[in-house]
Amino acid sequence: MAEIIALRQVDKVYKGPPDVHVLFGIDLVFEEGSFNSIVGESGSGKSTLMNIIGTLDTPSAGEVVIAGKYTRTLRRDDLAELRNRTIGFVFQFHYLLPEFSAIDNVLMPHVIGGKRPGREVLEWADELFELMGVAAVKHKPATRMSGGQQQRVAIIRSLINKPGIVLADEPTGNLDSTNTATTYERFRDINQRYGTTFVIVTHDRRIAEQTDRIVEIRDGRIVLDISK
Repeated sequence: MAEIIALRQVDKVYKGPPDVHVLFGIDLVFEEGSFNSIVGESGSGKSTLMNIIGTLDTPSAGEVVIAGKYTRTLRRDDLAELRNRTIGFVFQFHYLLPEFSAIDNVLMPHVIGGKRPGREVLEWADELFELMGVAAVKHKPATRMSGGQQQRVAIIRSLINKPGIVLADEPTGNLDSTNTATTYERFRDINQRYGTTFVIVTHDRRIAEQTDRIVEIRDGRIVLDISK
């Protein structure tokens, strides 16, 4: 399979004083359509790594290539367009806008991209609401949804632009065990149905073991990389 994410000799230093060296010489490649996890304790550097993969942060040294594009050479507008079209984000907190309905929240990335949602986009949204089991809350505001429903709506939002990559940072950290299991079943289903590449950051090895590849980061370095 083709590479969709490639990091080559990536370092990250936050300037002080004192300087804080967070990532050291990270070499990491994810193939298109793969289902992966990054594990590590708090402070290990995994969230910084995720932010760099997602182009929300820039490396101090090294190369980051997303869907064939060298991010270091892109202008800010081009980088924002790459992020909007290619990467879907799921965070621990759903970040839904409470004054908007579920469908309005879902369509937000499409609207931000400067396009008015057409029939194809609306039909895709309907398909995702059915797939995620939250069709009944499509027109409800976030304040009238359960935590599990809110997180599933956030997942739909991450998929509305049909990104090749979904980055999920502790996506079930605020969910109970039942909703956690449901969320990961949906992730796997989406991965298999649509060939979406998943990179899931978690501190929970039980969750990581459900993925096909586990990358462990410790003190800013990759110490384990296992494929099943």
